[in-house]
Amino acid sequence: MSKIALRNVWFQFHKWIGLLLAVLIIPLSLSGAVLVWDEAVDHVLNPARYATTGTTTLDPQRYVAAARAALKHGERIASLALPGGDGPVQVTAITPPDLGRRGPPQRTTVYLDPPTAKILATGSSARGVLRVLHNLHGNLLVPGGGRQIVGWIGVAMLVSCVSGLWLWWPTVGRWARGLRWRRHRNTDTNLHHLFGFWIALPLFVLSLTGVWISFPQVFAGGGAPRGAGGPGSGGGGRPVALERPTLVLDAVLARAGRVAPGAISRVDWPTDRKPEWKVLLGEAKSVTVDDVTGRARPARAERETLARTMRRLHDGTRMGFVWQLLVFLGGILPAVLAVTGIIMWWRARGWKAQLKTRQRARAVA
Repeated sequence: MSKIALRNVWFQFHKWIGLLLAVLIIPLSLSGAVLVWDEAVDHVLNPARYATTGTTTLDPQRYVAAARAALKHGERIASLALPGGDGPVQVTAITPPDLGRRGPPQRTTVYLDPPTAKILATGSSARGVLRVLHNLHGNLLVPGGGRQIVGWIGVAMLVSCVSGLWLWWPTVGRWARGLRWRRHRNTDTNLHHLFGFWIALPLFVLSLTGVWISFPQVFAGGGAPRGAGGPGSGGGGRPVALERPTLVLDAVLARAGRVAPGAISRVDWPTDRKPEWKVLLGEAKSVTVDDVTGRARPARAERETLARTMRRLHDGTRMGFVWQLLVFLGGILPAVLAVTGIIMWWRARGWKAQLKTRQRARAVA
């Protein structure tokens, strides 16, 4: 196949991927861009949750007692998070899924004022703008097979990145010529060429990690994803907080404090999968307390799995501002590329129609 013919093949792939999937790529990418800054967005959407009166904290048991009063019957406390500076105390509870229903347990977070233990607000994982954006980005609001649809869109985006770079590469002269702004007389075409080049590599990484998240069983070597379970296994195999732990919170904190003294930042309740408490002190030290025996010991450092690394690369969690900015641009620019691509295609159709009209006129003459 000649270079011109191969270029035309890549062009057709690139064009039709953009045209056919634009209506899906735009909401998928824009929702991902917003979710990079989900905490900041939550501050804007729900200011009452963060309307604290100070930073002084009380006995953790007081926050748990206050939160229980706001929880519904059947909700189980799963964690307590104390702020390191400004911000509310957060008590998170879960509602175990009904038998036979798959999916994660629903979560309710109670936000409390640190100096007073007053309830500021409550939030549910099943409602809210951010929840809608998470579902839109994760499964396009399509229950069941939505995640697989998103995964195949990610595969198409991988092909689009490769084909776009091929088409960007100048056919004549050095590759640096491709960095020029005036490669075409139309602004939208110049934007498409330039933005496409600079976002190609980050977008390739985001697409690859998105495919990994959508098809974990493929990258795990086949079979069901690790941790998947059948009906009644706690929400598709996800751990569920125990309804009535053996130990009370005060006893857990006392035992953890004897092993590693320090300011408590988070407590995770024991689960049906692992009946032990986990107490985080500061940002580094953590202690586990067995819920049955009461034995406390320093927690073993858990190695991050490749799947977790892929997810952090995809959403920018703990990846630093520069990568988060690239993830944000990786959400904004695909929408720009989709729009400019449609404009370029529509204009080309007009040119072709004019050319055919001239050819017919010449044939008649």
